[in-house]
Amino acid sequence: MTELKLYDPFPNMQFSEKHCFLCGAHTEPENRTPVFATWLQDRYNLRDKELLMLDKSVSTYGELTIPCCDHCHTHHVIPLEEEIAKATETGLDGLQALEPKKLFQWIGKMYYGTLITELIKEADPLIMPQNPVSENPKMLGKFREFFKVLQSMRVPMEFSDFLPCSLFILEVSPTEDELPFEYQDELTTMAFSIKLGPVVLVCTLLDNGIIGRALGKLYRLTQGQQLHPVQVAEFKARVFYAAYIFNVVPEYFERPLKPEDTHIILDTIIDDVTNEIFNPWELTAYAHMLEEMLKPWDIRESEILAEPGKPLSFLLDEQQNLKPMEHFQK
Repeated sequence: MTELKLYDPFPNMQFSEKHCFLCGAHTEPENRTPVFATWLQDRYNLRDKELLMLDKSVSTYGELTIPCCDHCHTHHVIPLEEEIAKATETGLDGLQALEPKKLFQWIGKMYYGTLITELIKEADPLIMPQNPVSENPKMLGKFREFFKVLQSMRVPMEFSDFLPCSLFILEVSPTEDELPFEYQDELTTMAFSIKLGPVVLVCTLLDNGIIGRALGKLYRLTQGQQLHPVQVAEFKARVFYAAYIFNVVPEYFERPLKPEDTHIILDTIIDDVTNEIFNPWELTAYAHMLEEMLKPWDIRESEILAEPGKPLSFLLDEQQNLKPMEHFQK
């Protein structure tokens, strides 16, 4: 029988090579699971591709593994990865048919795996990061709330009338798409994107769907459309910038358990009385984010801001309708 009890590693900062990332059980050196699943590494030839960590050390997708006990690996991680792998075989349709909670768990596992790798590295860094995560109480509080909902991977759990994230699924036009795989995450804002062939998943991991609602009109315009890669880059910039100005942290609370309960129910609150949901939108800050996303096309901030008050857009025309786009022309 599954124990209906959440694990909380944060009060004692129990992040080490000797504790399962998901349940906290003691692990041996061989008890590990890849942050990026083996099927993902094999399909997109990622094993030896490099990743730069916050302490400026370099890892590879293949080397990035986290402690995981046999039970969690066998009963929780592997079944989730198998379900996602199977869904991706049919591309957009397969991913759209998945329960959104499963995609949240899968993305969350990769994000959290990267996060705890950074926390473990901070104990003995190559170069101490400028703003160590382990010394930021606000960030640790945010990660603690996130880990509560991520444990839905391990503990039977229902979210009461909410999904902890905003999730966007986009389809890329094949005409000028040269990247089979791409991955980006922003540790502090908890924004994440991953490209799997013609499908891009973009997610903000701890906003209770608020960013999804804020960008709902734009997202609806993209549905049923194949976007040019430069349009996908702009969409990602909008999501990542929304995550950057998102100003509240959801809190999650377990309902009291009754003897006959077979799962935990989580309720949530967001303090939107003492805090604004979003900080003010600033044109230059958004332009900087967009410039970062548009680097493959060599588009500079000066071009983005060429028309006063109206940032460059590849997604929307003057009437705020989706621009048809087959070829990129600078």
